[in-house]
Amino acid sequence: MSTPPNMPPNTPPGGNVPPPYPPYDPKTQWRVYREQQKAAWRAQRDAWKAQSQAQQYAWKASRVAAYGPRVPSIVGPIILIAVGVIALLMLTGRINSGQFWNWYGHWWPLLFIGAGLALLGEWALDLRRETPVRRGGSFVGILILLAIVGICASGWNHAGPWFHWNGDGDDFFNAFGLPEHDTDQQLLTQQLPANAAIQIENPRGDVSITAGDGSALEVQAHEVAYASSDTDAKKVFDAEAAHLTPNGSSVLVKTESNSSGKVNLTVTVPKTAKVTVNAGKGDVTVSGLGAGITVTARGDLQLNSIAGPVEAHFLHGHHDFSAHDIQGDLTLDGDSSDITFSEITGKVAQSGEVIGGAHMENIHGPLHMHTSVTDLEVAELPGDLTLSSGDLRINQAKGQVRVITHSKDIDLNQIYGDIYVETRDGRISVEPAGAYSVEARNNSGGVEVTLPPNASATVNARTHNGEIISDYPIPATEGENKLATFTIGAGASKIVLNASNGDVRIKKGPGFPSVPTPAAPKSPTGPTLNVPPNHRIPPGFEGKKLKEPKVPPPPPVKQ
Repeated sequence: MSTPPNMPPNTPPGGNVPPPYPPYDPKTQWRVYREQQKAAWRAQRDAWKAQSQAQQYAWKASRVAAYGPRVPSIVGPIILIAVGVIALLMLTGRINSGQFWNWYGHWWPLLFIGAGLALLGEWALDLRRETPVRRGGSFVGILILLAIVGICASGWNHAGPWFHWNGDGDDFFNAFGLPEHDTDQQLLTQQLPANAAIQIENPRGDVSITAGDGSALEVQAHEVAYASSDTDAKKVFDAEAAHLTPNGSSVLVKTESNSSGKVNLTVTVPKTAKVTVNAGKGDVTVSGLGAGITVTARGDLQLNSIAGPVEAHFLHGHHDFSAHDIQGDLTLDGDSSDITFSEITGKVAQSGEVIGGAHMENIHGPLHMHTSVTDLEVAELPGDLTLSSGDLRINQAKGQVRVITHSKDIDLNQIYGDIYVETRDGRISVEPAGAYSVEARNNSGGVEVTLPPNASATVNARTHNGEIISDYPIPATEGENKLATFTIGAGASKIVLNASNGDVRIKKGPGFPSVPTPAAPKSPTGPTLNVPPNHRIPPGFEGKKLKEPKVPPPPPVKQ
């Protein structure tokens, strides 16, 4: 084959010319080589990653198979919720910040104890699982942070008198232990019409109210300031001073809230005035009012010799409440510590927790108590009542008595009326004073009823896992569940006794008088005259209080 014309020399036959090779470029060659190395490195990395993930999955699967899945602990969320709630209460003023940090600086180790107890509880619950689990410990960092804060608070509390909060008594409002300054504000007076309305608002400090003989309202304010200088104390005095605001037949007595001080009010009001008190951090004492009172308080409350309705409301905390010689209805709501009632002529209604105890006597109206544990209704209480965390005792009551509670021993003695009692985890002892109906049910404990000698009743006694024991003849009972139905005398009243895991006892007692013993007459308040036996009292004044005659003072002796 011949070579085509116009072809370069040495061209192969047929004219097939190979493509020319590009010129040699070192940079291009190096770039190509580097890209190839990167591709190989990526492939190797992906292979290692896949192998590592496979090993991790296999290890996790083996751990789950051996120890169970990982379950988060509830301790962490509880701590966060508690911290949030405390912070909110401090920001809203429900908790005094100085008092809280003082407490936290002393007791922060309790946080670790509580966390440990919670973990032990979770561990005990996890033992009951068919598949074992592991609890997470992500809250450990939070505990360490709170421990550091507790150590700082403890050091702050012991840093010296300038920064140490003193939480005793009158220094409750002194958050930083500053020097105390006090002054008496000028007496405030206001003439009021009959049956005027008086409203008293004191955010910080005690309030003492008494009734006077005239028609004037008198307010004496004792101011207390915690400040480092007299100038700063003067500013506190000016900011918290008491003032009167009359409005027709009503008047407002008000002090301004100041976190650096308090105001103790001594108020004298007309006897016919209707008084309303809104007290913050401080105690309230009232006596001698003639038209009732309404009190909202965050401290101890003491009421004496008041005619008219009484309403008391406790806010934020547990404080003591005592009421004596109340000629009207008494209403109390809110949580309290100790309650003492005596000489109440109207009805008494209480609702809220009683953390300490309650003692009541001589209540001549219906009584109703309601707590989370106990519901109590008594038609009239000429005797006394005692309530504590583990006991409820009533000695002498008239009319129907109804008790529903648990975890208490109940002792009802000398009851002149029908009785209904229901409890568990306690003991029931009932002693009616006559032929009254009795129904006592104890879901876990024994029941005992003591009847008078002349008892007349139809008895239905039942027990599970116990015995029926009676001073009266009863039919034979056998087995785990025992039932005895019998009649005493003419069977006038109905007695139903049920017990579980306890005995039923029917006893014959000594009996009581047919009517309750009347309460001793009250001692009149104020001075009285000793009337000679032969002295004749004018008609219409028998039994009334006689006042001491006013004796004019002796004339001054000239020197």
